[in-house]
Amino acid sequence: MLTADQRADAAERLRVAELDRRPISPLVRSHRGIDVVDAYEIQLINIRRRLAEGRRVLGHKVGLSSAAMQQMMGVTEPDYGHLLDDMALSEDEPVAADRFCRPRVEVEVAFILGEDLPPGCTETEVLARTAALAPAIELIDSRITDWRISLPDTVADNASSAAFVLGAARVPPSRVDIRGIWATLSRNGEVLAKGRSDAVLGNPATAVAWLAGKVAGFGVRLRAGDVVLPGSCTRAYDARPGDTFRAEFAGLGAVSLSFQEGSA
Repeated sequence: MLTADQRADAAERLRVAELDRRPISPLVRSHRGIDVVDAYEIQLINIRRRLAEGRRVLGHKVGLSSAAMQQMMGVTEPDYGHLLDDMALSEDEPVAADRFCRPRVEVEVAFILGEDLPPGCTETEVLARTAALAPAIELIDSRITDWRISLPDTVADNASSAAFVLGAARVPPSRVDIRGIWATLSRNGEVLAKGRSDAVLGNPATAVAWLAGKVAGFGVRLRAGDVVLPGSCTRAYDARPGDTFRAEFAGLGAVSLSFQEGSA
């Protein structure tokens, strides 16, 4: 467990790393004894700072919720982060790759909530309170050098979240099998991966229900209108200047994200 001063120092290091696009060494090395509770408090320090600067919370994301991602990152449980309004990207506007440290893309089925979610809700309640599902790409990034992260590192770093983009489609959950949505990710017209929505804890709604309970422990509720990204259907892929990604979802439409050369 860290002291309040140590948490503040860790939060400041992550803030500066994001601003300067210069990753730092893992917090588990620089802040010995850091645990997951510390990490969530560090995350919240930076989120509260951004809210004080005028940002708004649009929703939350669940990270490391698939077996593939947990294996890739060497962890055994999910985490969560915040989605802020300045993290929302447009399909129509390429994003500068050098705005980030080492960006990667993930393919996700986004939940747009129609009602608040109480802690302890079931998957059935999640779907009943979801206004629509949408195709999404999450852009993840790590302010930790070379993605050498443990669970406390990624939690403190807003679950390694950086940005996201939603496709145009809005589909009621009743029209699809939430566990059987196939997704195909392409980069520059070449298929990179195919995956299914049940790669996320067997059911993406399970991840959303987990999130509702997890955030409640920190005094947060999932509210009507929130966007929730439950986790990736495939592993993450590096994004490079000039890349264009397209994710196509069976029964859910498609979404694209392009990266341009040049400065942010």
